[in-house]
Amino acid sequence: MTTLTSPHDLLAAVPFLVGYHPTNSLVVIALHEETIGMAMRIDYPEDVDLDQIDSLASHLVREEADSALLVAYVPAGVIDSEYLLTPIREAIAMRGITLRECLEVRGDRWRSTICEDEGCCPPEGNKMPSHEESRIAAEQVAEGNPLPYENLNELRESIAPSPRNAALERALDRVSGIDYEGDEVVALEREAALAVNDLALEFSEKGICESIEIVALVLVRLHDLQVRDYAMGITEPENIDSLWAMWRWMMKIAPQGYVAPVATLFAITSYERGEGALAQRGLDRALEDDPQYALAKLLRRSFAAGWPPSSFAQMRAQLHPKICEKLFREE
Repeated sequence: MTTLTSPHDLLAAVPFLVGYHPTNSLVVIALHEETIGMAMRIDYPEDVDLDQIDSLASHLVREEADSALLVAYVPAGVIDSEYLLTPIREAIAMRGITLRECLEVRGDRWRSTICEDEGCCPPEGNKMPSHEESRIAAEQVAEGNPLPYENLNELRESIAPSPRNAALERALDRVSGIDYEGDEVVALEREAALAVNDLALEFSEKGICESIEIVALVLVRLHDLQVRDYAMGITEPENIDSLWAMWRWMMKIAPQGYVAPVATLFAITSYERGEGALAQRGLDRALEDDPQYALAKLLRRSFAAGWPPSSFAQMRAQLHPKICEKLFREE
């Protein structure tokens, strides 16, 4: 995203950064030498939570931000937002980070809380700009990025389960799981890893995988941690968009009991692409399918702590070669 040069640019950019038009939210955006980093959104808190404020400020530190932007989408019942915005601004300043702008949005009006010129920032606020006519929106569309969802419910609906697929369910019944007491464990894991490769290749070429047998094999064997971590490890900057679309498609068609692993993979790729809201919704799908799914619970904590997206690439660089060595050492 290009440089934000005005409050109008910032207001237009936030929905693209979080994936939808937020309400009742706090959004903190990291800047590093004018480059826009990852946005962190939380629900607008009813009370001051110092731990939560510390998490927001720490997110900026992990992003190596030298400055930041803050936008508060204030709920209708809140009369004065300063009880919350003041400690947030102080927490950011204590970390040596410059707060470049702090906007308060109430309904269809906005104002800057750090601008003292009532000529440009009157107490009653300014009318919200049209997102569709903004420079930021035009540039995002020109780059092929989709328009943000209108609200969180619409975003959730975008990854809702597809109608039941009886043929897929029959194919799943034909796939054997992995007997960890047998001597074929690595061979079965290797077979699944190769199926992941075939799935990714066909999806990149066609935008779908027509082989229901490959889809079923991958869904069944992703319950194996080695296979899931292998699937996580094939992500590269060159293929992340294709894999994100693939995991989204797989998550939507997966029957109950098969959703958690693929939804977690979708969440990771979403987070790496800067789509934090979609990443959280992916974790919702995973934990609805399996409330005890360990990786989804770990990622929930990691996302909330503001882990930089680059940390996943670093983790893969260390983990993936070890998994490949184990799975393919006989070849």
